[in-house]
Amino acid sequence: MKKLITTLIIIVVLVIILFILGPFYILNEGEQAVITRFGAIVNTQTEAGLKVKVPFIDNVVKYSKKVLSWDGDSQRIPTKENQFIWVDTTARWKIIDPLKFYEAVNTIDQGYARLDDVVDSTVRTIIAENFLSEAVRNSNKINEMIITEQIKAENVEDTDQLKSLTQIKTQSDTITKGREKLSEEMFKLASGITIEEYGLELLDILIRQIRYSDDLTTSVYERMIKERNQIAEAYRSYGEGKKAEWLGKQENDKKTILSEAYATSEQIKGTADAEATKTYADSYSADPVFFEFWRTLESYKKVIAPLDKILSTEMEYFDYLYTKEGAAAK
Repeated sequence: MKKLITTLIIIVVLVIILFILGPFYILNEGEQAVITRFGAIVNTQTEAGLKVKVPFIDNVVKYSKKVLSWDGDSQRIPTKENQFIWVDTTARWKIIDPLKFYEAVNTIDQGYARLDDVVDSTVRTIIAENFLSEAVRNSNKINEMIITEQIKAENVEDTDQLKSLTQIKTQSDTITKGREKLSEEMFKLASGITIEEYGLELLDILIRQIRYSDDLTTSVYERMIKERNQIAEAYRSYGEGKKAEWLGKQENDKKTILSEAYATSEQIKGTADAEATKTYADSYSADPVFFEFWRTLESYKKVIAPLDKILSTEMEYFDYLYTKEGAAAK
């Protein structure tokens, strides 16, 4: 009896140990597994549930069935016209053949490493075979755009003139593929490799971001500066035209005002001279001797006053100072 009890206890302990060591394993939703025995693949499981394995011998390697994301590092790649750009891509993938994936890749980390090689190489190949415009644009709408400055001049005519001078019609290269088409070409080229060799399926490849390299950025900035300089030159040209117009108008107004002022002044002078002549004539007729004396004295004020000295007064001009006529006039 004791031996039977001992035997049962041993059996129970062995069973407990067996269950603890795991003859069963659970495969959750969204998981798949490869079962290996002594390094050799003996089975694969793709359905969720409670599964059985041989304890101590079988090894269960689980993989995700979910869609996984891959983010590559930015690459500096030359385009067809040898313009360097930085390309940042992303992709979605999943394991569809766990058996092949285990044989060729083994771990998820190694799967990312394989994708790095395949996708990066594919991206470099496609970008290098196409022009820069194909990688950065999706349509030719930019060629139909006309950039017009927001202008408000003195009148409608000047506004229209300025708009015609400053509008810029972009002249960009015509694309035949575009950025989305290049992403599709990358996907087609890479997806065949990943399924056949690694048992993983690429769902898509997207160009997430494209940045110009420093030398290309400088070229773009220079082109933008050139366009703005053209617009600025148009404004300056318009301003110089308006300046010439206003200066011409100002000069015409100046000549008109001066002409009218000169005519008015000549008229005033004529009237004044007539009145002065009449006054002189009346004065002369009233007392000719006094008039002559007064005119001579006025002449002395103007001629003699500025002089420092007079060397001689023996001339007819000084008769009123020393002659009897002058004295009589005094």
